[in-house]
Amino acid sequence: MSEQAVAYLELKAAQNLFGKPPTALEANEREHVRKTAARQFSLEARVLAAPEARDAMVPPASLTAAMEEIRKRYADAADFHADLQHNGLDEAGFMDALERELLVEAILEKVGTRAAQVSDIDVEVYYHYHPDQFRRPETRRVRHILVTLNDALPDNTRQAAQRRIEAIAARLAHESKRFEEQAMKHSECPTALQGGVLGDVPCGQLYPELDAALFEMGEGEISDILESPMGLHLLRCDAITPAAALTLKEARGPIRTLLEQRRKRVCQGAWVKQLLNNA
Repeated sequence: MSEQAVAYLELKAAQNLFGKPPTALEANEREHVRKTAARQFSLEARVLAAPEARDAMVPPASLTAAMEEIRKRYADAADFHADLQHNGLDEAGFMDALERELLVEAILEKVGTRAAQVSDIDVEVYYHYHPDQFRRPETRRVRHILVTLNDALPDNTRQAAQRRIEAIAARLAHESKRFEEQAMKHSECPTALQGGVLGDVPCGQLYPELDAALFEMGEGEISDILESPMGLHLLRCDAITPAAALTLKEARGPIRTLLEQRRKRVCQGAWVKQLLNNA
């Protein structure tokens, strides 16, 4: 059990630290991974031996769901088992190691419930002392029409694409309300099915060429023909939502969640530190 559990921890450490499996590590990387996994195994052993572990358990359904989620990352069962074997694991050992990990998480969650409760006053104080965290940026509701550039397709060579989008722009110059219809008929983006809608976007979300034009436009305005790495575009700014500060009522829920998570981590960290000091 311990060999498989350590192999599992080495696999996770290799992926988290270096983004590759243990077998692909350089000698110095492998040594670092081994030490990390050994420390993690030792720490988990102390957690599992603590009094708080007495009533902790992993529901079979949770373990099954976790295993299924991992199996989905592979094309089939053969690939899954081959990868396990390649990393010094078999399915039974992998499942035991996964259950061990989930059990440690359950124990830490149990310890985290000891954290002090977050009061309404705590929330209000945080809100008033961190005003910059509760500013909602200006957003623009935007639609677009895209004609892609592809010299391999006769209708999408630069010359042909330019003619097509110029014709669309000319129609919209006479009847700007036809933007949605023109998007549905001519746009080569999947958003064509929704009339070209990209949604409410803040500054910096689109390609720079599009972003710069969009945030100079007024409501209802249609852009000149623009080019991005995707191709040629026409944009329409449907609405502008000015920047604003979230109210305390709007921010209360997220603040409470943030403070609860922080207190839980502090409580868990203090408990683990005590375990190590008592060892």
